[in-house]
Amino acid sequence: MKQLAPEYWTEYELMDTGGFEKMERFGEYIIRRPEPQAIWKKELSIKEWDSLPDAYFKRCSNNANLQENERGEWITKDSMPKQWWIRYSYRNMHLKFRLGLTAFKHVGLFPEQAENWNYIYDVICGMKNEKPRALNLFAYTGGASLAAKAAGAEVVHVDSVRQVINWGRENMEASGLSAIHWIVEDAMKYLRREVKREKQYEVIILDPPAYGRGPAGEKWVLEENILELLELCSRLLVSHDALFVLNMYSMGFSALIAENIVKNIFPDIVGDCGELYIADRAKRRLPLGVFMRGTR
Repeated sequence: MKQLAPEYWTEYELMDTGGFEKMERFGEYIIRRPEPQAIWKKELSIKEWDSLPDAYFKRCSNNANLQENERGEWITKDSMPKQWWIRYSYRNMHLKFRLGLTAFKHVGLFPEQAENWNYIYDVICGMKNEKPRALNLFAYTGGASLAAKAAGAEVVHVDSVRQVINWGRENMEASGLSAIHWIVEDAMKYLRREVKREKQYEVIILDPPAYGRGPAGEKWVLEENILELLELCSRLLVSHDALFVLNMYSMGFSALIAENIVKNIFPDIVGDCGELYIADRAKRRLPLGVFMRGTR
């Protein structure tokens, strides 16, 4: 299991978890939102859960076993802004992220991914190629893209939603970075086209959702598409001095499944698999996705 050293996340804290919810501090603001894996009891009192948050996500349904994309609405205090910024630093990587309250309970950032950002940054900084080509698919608002760029890579960032592409560009500019290549495209279509073009990348980063839709309504189901996704990536990743990172947040996938499917397609990848988590103040470890990552 992997947890980020707390000193790197000075502007984020997982305050409490339980009752299918989590309470987090992002900068100076506290938010309360659903968390389907927090099935234990809360540590803080009901009064604290009701009074401390600046924003609370109210589900459209009271069912705790919701799909990750369940819609709802935010109930906020008058002092809660629609957008705000937080910073993250690791070694010589200094990133800045715009946050906002979305209709799908997200805020534009997954703090547990900082563990992968650090890994990506360290590996790219140690590559023989000083400007490796990096491809980030299902790239959302760009945390991994910024990490790769900060380490010196030439980055192609692909996501099917134009709004999050624009969001990622804001993060890039606020972080003092530039020249990331932004592409609004279905990941599978983009990969097939790159294979035909015989393109090559030293770094490939994947964070596919359990379910999704492309910009033209293309359907994505993780269990049905993951092997083809990895097969296409195997044709694009260079044979040496390369980095591959797969992250998945799907309650049906374990770290061993991630390792098996990657090793099946990339038998020469040397690395590790595991589970990302963040501990709350009571030291309960909240699982937040699985990964398989390594080099060849």
